[in-house]
Amino acid sequence: MKVVDLFCGCGGMSLGFENAGFDVILGVDNWGRAIDVYRSNFGHPALELDLSNVELALNALAEYDADMIIGGPPCQDFSSAGKRDENNGRGDLTVSYAKIVSAKSPEWFVMENVDRILKTEKLKDAKKIFKNAGYGLSEYVLDASLCGVPQKRKRYVLVGKKGASNGFMLPYIEGKLSSKPMTVAEYFGNSLGIQYYYRHPRSYVRRGIFSVNEPSPTIRGVNRPIPAGYKIHKGDPVKSLDGIRPLTTEERWRIQTFPENFKFSGTKTEIEQMIGNAVPVNLGTFIGASILSYLNDIGKGFSFQNAIGFDEGENIVL
Repeated sequence: MKVVDLFCGCGGMSLGFENAGFDVILGVDNWGRAIDVYRSNFGHPALELDLSNVELALNALAEYDADMIIGGPPCQDFSSAGKRDENNGRGDLTVSYAKIVSAKSPEWFVMENVDRILKTEKLKDAKKIFKNAGYGLSEYVLDASLCGVPQKRKRYVLVGKKGASNGFMLPYIEGKLSSKPMTVAEYFGNSLGIQYYYRHPRSYVRRGIFSVNEPSPTIRGVNRPIPAGYKIHKGDPVKSLDGIRPLTTEERWRIQTFPENFKFSGTKTEIEQMIGNAVPVNLGTFIGASILSYLNDIGKGFSFQNAIGFDEGENIVL
């Protein structure tokens, strides 16, 4: 299946879908630095393009015929790390994404975002556009640590297929989820050489020290050193800060499951932002593999939904 990745950033979802076996033919993003990194790591074209202009975007995409469009429209207006105002402007890009998908009319689409998007009107508007274009929808909030990523990162995923029943992907997602979260130690082994590390909290009412024997907290677009006056929090699993350090930039992109040889470029601040914005590679692979499981069953003439009497209106939050 040929895939176009909109709002591709530095390429986390593209690489994940490639790893699952899809043929990604194009990446598109409006941030030139991220497009530079994308081009350094993929053999297919990448366009720097403002996707808020739907007509311009459709003209640029006219020559690219894809079976699937994937993408993660910017989430800052929805995120708990932002101002949570869906009308700040970036929230409109979710609707732009829906308009582009419906106009291009591929057989499939996948949209990823923060879980807080469930509380927004923009999502309702986007889903209405998708439904009017004939897509059956399956929506989930997935914990990346159950999907092969050593990170507690909750993400909303919306999968659409032309003519499908709502909820059609549920059994295939459920069937691939791990029974327990993946820890940092399970992913890296002993290669980090540490037992504990610092991750700057949004507020000092939260802990800042984490063990490698648990999933990492969500990798954000900032990476700060331990402040001189940091006081050990009651939730910190240590009694002393001796030997405690923040994760390096490379360790952070590895926790996002980018391979060690992935080529990043730009300033440290830009690279950290790209890492924090990215869809974890293994989460993309998980979603792609779930879709392939569905296609495999359909190819055999088997419908999991019909076999178990699945309620086509049901969704799942995990």
